[in-house]
Amino acid sequence: PSVVMWSIGNEVPSQWGPDGVCELTMLQNLVHSLDPTRPVTCGMDQIRAVLDNGFAASLDIPGFNYKPQHYQKAFEKLPQQIILGSETASTVSSRGVYHFPVNWKERNTQMHPDHQSNSYDNETCSWSNTPDIDFAMDDDYPWVIGQFVWTGFDYLGEPSPYDTDAWPNHSSVFGIIDLASLPKDRFYLYRSKWNEKDSTLHVLPHWNWPERKGQTTPVFVYTSFPKAELFINGVSQGIREKNDSTYQHRYRLMWNDTKYEPGELRVVAYDGYGNKAMEKTVRTAGKPHHLVITPSVGEVAANGDDLVYFTITVADRYGNPVPTDSRLVKFSVEGQGSFEATANGDPTCLMPFQNPEMKLFSGAATVIARSASDPGMLVLHATANGVKPAKCAVKVQ
Repeated sequence: PSVVMWSIGNEVPSQWGPDGVCELTMLQNLVHSLDPTRPVTCGMDQIRAVLDNGFAASLDIPGFNYKPQHYQKAFEKLPQQIILGSETASTVSSRGVYHFPVNWKERNTQMHPDHQSNSYDNETCSWSNTPDIDFAMDDDYPWVIGQFVWTGFDYLGEPSPYDTDAWPNHSSVFGIIDLASLPKDRFYLYRSKWNEKDSTLHVLPHWNWPERKGQTTPVFVYTSFPKAELFINGVSQGIREKNDSTYQHRYRLMWNDTKYEPGELRVVAYDGYGNKAMEKTVRTAGKPHHLVITPSVGEVAANGDDLVYFTITVADRYGNPVPTDSRLVKFSVEGQGSFEATANGDPTCLMPFQNPEMKLFSGAATVIARSASDPGMLVLHATANGVKPAKCAVKVQ
């Protein structure tokens, strides 16, 4: 029941010529014969060719990869009068990594000495775009029926935009969630738009910039509320409200001229009636003091197959996360479970996943443990030089 349509191809070479239309028709007819209840689509990236040679017009649902700026033209030309974003955005970002200044343009391919991409969610590949334009297409045109983002998670391979100068990059940075299953800032931009049940209020960047004191350090807020007020150490930086001046202003609240000073960021979000609806605080962390382990679940089944994901972070003595920590952490599992894997989401980190140790990246890493077949407790231990260790127990039953 979760299948809503069938795809017969993605970015296929046959988009270019008349033989491709024959192949498409054959495949589409075959799918219809096997399942007459669902329509057929195809992911197309050669938009000029497929609009001119009949390829796009032959599909039940034309699907376009990274072409939102051409949707209006396609709609006017195609008989179906609907369009699907079969692959969208491919915005690039590395979790917790911020580059300055924050530049904007429609195609914003940036290469940085650290081989990371900006978590301000303003960078793309030469052929991709930021999420905001796809959101606008969905909102403005009822004939745009939805989108599939490339991608939900980072994955091994395709380290664009560093694919021509890759080493040591070995994973993509397209994901809304990184290779260690940790959400990037962009996760909350999508959540603010697509999660209608739960409210969202997310602040970026982190607020540990000793080298940037007095320098311009933009603050972005991703929220499901229409406006918010930013305070730095109790001083208001003004209210921002979503507006139609740019695609980004429609979906992000941005204070582009704020100056960094250590202390506290506080954001107060307001609903459509002007009432205070939600509040979020980000503080400058002090000296690293102890490890923190957060499990994904409180219990797992005693079947030898269930997995629990532990997030490992470092906090100062007051419990504030230290977002820049990169120390090596070692792990062990005792009781009714076993160590499975670890990762940190850093596309340039070459440490193996299967060894029970990992450097933190932007202050965090993930450990996966597997349940045993007998009930009891699964206990993860984490140790690192210079900070207090931590342990976390999960029930196996």
